[in-house]
Amino acid sequence: MKQAARKRILVLASLLAVVGALAIFGSYRSEAEPRDVRTVRLAYLPTTHALPLFAQKEMESPDGPVRIELIKYGSWPELMDALNTGRVDGASVLIELAVKAREQGIDLKAATLGHKDGNIVVTLPEIERVEDLKGKVFAIPHKQSTHKLLLDELLAAHGMTERDLKVVEMTPPEMPAALAQKQIAGYCVAEPFGSQAIALGVGKLFARDDELWNESPCCALVFNGSFVRENEELARATVKAYMEASEHLSEHPESRPEIAGHFLKTKPAVLEKSFGWISYDDLAISEETYDALTARMKAAGLLQKAPPYEDFVDRSLLP
Repeated sequence: MKQAARKRILVLASLLAVVGALAIFGSYRSEAEPRDVRTVRLAYLPTTHALPLFAQKEMESPDGPVRIELIKYGSWPELMDALNTGRVDGASVLIELAVKAREQGIDLKAATLGHKDGNIVVTLPEIERVEDLKGKVFAIPHKQSTHKLLLDELLAAHGMTERDLKVVEMTPPEMPAALAQKQIAGYCVAEPFGSQAIALGVGKLFARDDELWNESPCCALVFNGSFVRENEELARATVKAYMEASEHLSEHPESRPEIAGHFLKTKPAVLEKSFGWISYDDLAISEETYDALTARMKAAGLLQKAPPYEDFVDRSLLP
């Protein structure tokens, strides 16, 4: 009996020693392994306006504070549905769409602009004057957009309104082909889809956005409000990395075509032209910029009551 008891004690001691060793090993292992970092899902449409997202992904490091997964969409309604319902955490999105969603009570928070300018008006080669667009079909990607506001500005300068032509919504990738087939007489869109038509010889540069509305806002980095509330530090880390990527694009413009080439199926020469019409400098959404935007939206009938600046722009996300 004593011998059996002694054997059980020895076995128990051995097991405790093994458990202790595993615990010690496990503690060292957990310190050596990289900590778990949640992946942030960010949506975009394939335009140069989303370049800060592309640069952020390219500059991402394995030991960085945040990892992002880029989710590509083909149209703004699809992207906004994903953002509004929380299927993605955030997006590079038309700021007008986000403002309108906030007016409708959808919980969205804007952090920063994605760029300034970067849109052009392209027309058929035979369109010489704005008046030549009368009765013609003109395309924009969405009625809640800077493109609609730029078109209104162009028409108003010549005593015209949208009633003088037929304005249709069309996804950006369809526009160059529609122009080539003369289904439309012109369009206003994010790059590189304007430059594509010019490069193909089916369209010409009719007007630049900085001629119509200098430093106009267009796309912004916007988050689902629930994501921000539940992941404040992660949201801040994401914005910080995004702004660092924007600064890199501003300070190293030569890097833009190469980064864009990894995400956009566009010829390098077209991208080179596109980047001549866009800025990635000073992207904070100031109250002055927001007020100017919402005033234009109201005048265009896109907005009834502007959400207060502090309800839409979350400056606490900025580094």
